[in-house]
Amino acid sequence: MTELSPAAQQVFWAFNKAASGKPDDWHYLPAIAAALEAVADQVVPYLEEPNWGAMRKRSQLLAIAAELKAQTQ
Repeated sequence: MTELSPAAQQVFWAFNKAASGKPDDWHYLPAIAAALEAVADQVVPYLEEPNWGAMRKRSQLLAIAAELKAQTQ
């Protein structure tokens, strides 16, 4: 496992604290990534007309999801 970015680490720790109370339950990473992708799709859907602020937030969510997914491969 490589070190996570600060944003991905915060998401990971928050989830683990709520789910198991353990700080490093790595088997949850795919579920966390899937949840973040769903959040991006529901809260900041892909827009035909660019809204750069919304698209930046979507990109940030998807980047964290991709980073967490990469840890499991």
